[in-house]
Amino acid sequence: MTEIKLVFDEPKQRVKPPVHFADLDPQARKARAVDLGIPAFRANQMAVHFFTHFNDDTDTWSDIPKDLRETLAKEFVPNLITLVRSVTTDTGKTRKDLWRLHDGVLVESVLMRYSDRTTVCISSQAGCGMNCPFCATGQAGLTRNLTAGEITAQVVAAARICAAGELPGGETRLSNVVFMGMGEPMANYNSVMRSIRNITTAQPDGLGISARSVTLSTVGLVNGIEKLCDEGIPVTLAVSLHTPDDELRDTLVPINSRWKVREVLAAADKYEARTGRRYSIEYALIRDINDQA
Repeated sequence: MTEIKLVFDEPKQRVKPPVHFADLDPQARKARAVDLGIPAFRANQMAVHFFTHFNDDTDTWSDIPKDLRETLAKEFVPNLITLVRSVTTDTGKTRKDLWRLHDGVLVESVLMRYSDRTTVCISSQAGCGMNCPFCATGQAGLTRNLTAGEITAQVVAAARICAAGELPGGETRLSNVVFMGMGEPMANYNSVMRSIRNITTAQPDGLGISARSVTLSTVGLVNGIEKLCDEGIPVTLAVSLHTPDDELRDTLVPINSRWKVREVLAAADKYEARTGRRYSIEYALIRDINDQA
């Protein structure tokens, strides 16, 4: 049988994404400000604008001197994602946004309004290295990891859209975040965890979304699940299983060649025991492949 290539490490990048406010934890934000000769309290002001008002346009930050805003725009709030186009369906309640990153790479997010919640599905990588044959992103290969700033920017953009009343039904609050867009979150672990802390930390240092309302989906990187057990953030874990049969899963989800179903479920069970959070099993039915017992 031909070995299917899995890619865990991103290709070497010629130009790194600029450092963003959201790449740093609250203390590091203050430390960076001080290093630049800016009073530490300005980091708190930036957090209020970015995480509470969903505003990354420093020109409108009127509580900060105009000459300082230019420095903040360059050193803390560089533009990370630019909207290329939006497509809507479900009478506008589902909106898919295509974003261009600083290096021209494209990623997608999807914002969905339901009767009881509003959810954004975000990307954690440009492309994916897991090579699942039924997934278009997996077949495209991995271009690079997204930074915590780029991941967080998708969520802040969604929160801004909700607050501005751009979805049918008027103003609403972004309530849920799912890591089910492009990429394998566990293969970009550090940036994903920094972004999750940005999402779940109380305002103004974060977006203040409950960890229980954040879902992290994985094809089954056991080492990542085990690390997640020790993070102390009880997000909802979702395992893309697609079949309980190891032989079939070796083909459908090639990571199964490294960690078998029993190992993946054991790690998920450990996460449930550690956090008290039940995990979800994801199963895409494929005709005549995995749709029969």
